[in-house]
Amino acid sequence: MTPQVPGPAGTTPRDRLLDAAIDHFGQHGIGDTSLRGIAEALDTSHRMLIYHFGSRGGLLAEVTREVEARQRAVMTATYDTDLPPLEAGAKYWEETVEATLRYGPLFFELAAHAMQGKEHAAALRDELIAAWLPSVIELCRAIGIPEEQTEAHARLALGAARGLLLDLLVSGDREQVAQAADLLNRLLLLSAQVGGAAGPG
Repeated sequence: MTPQVPGPAGTTPRDRLLDAAIDHFGQHGIGDTSLRGIAEALDTSHRMLIYHFGSRGGLLAEVTREVEARQRAVMTATYDTDLPPLEAGAKYWEETVEATLRYGPLFFELAAHAMQGKEHAAALRDELIAAWLPSVIELCRAIGIPEEQTEAHARLALGAARGLLLDLLVSGDREQVAQAADLLNRLLLLSAQVGGAAGPG
């Protein structure tokens, strides 16, 4: 997971409903609210939500996809500065934590649905890794990871970061998890400094 940022104002009824749902869930959480309950909170009808998103699961999957897209934009913006890598990493981590505390449970629930092959999460399954890799690979390239090892390092960074976010949600130990995130960043920089990790053999 990575932080939520305001998106552009929706230009279609579907976009506006999606923006409203993201704002609502960010403030109140998701819980077990029914589609009718969500519709009431968004000042619309459950039929409109079904028309645009198919089901409650479809709406939640689209919320997750959009939050993830906005978070990728935050990552790019945070690292595309003059901050040293460790400072940029710490800043981005704190932003990520804030978003995870709002949307993390939904993310991991929908990720599980994608793993289980549930129809409403089919598009999410295609994006959970693939949509992030290009941006993370570019970050690895920027800190000096050898080109032939950028994807492996990117997968390590993405997988480890998500594991730490799961740790945060389960343990609630924000300080220790932040220290582990800082260690991850330092290990990636160290790998860049020594020319990458040696391959097998």
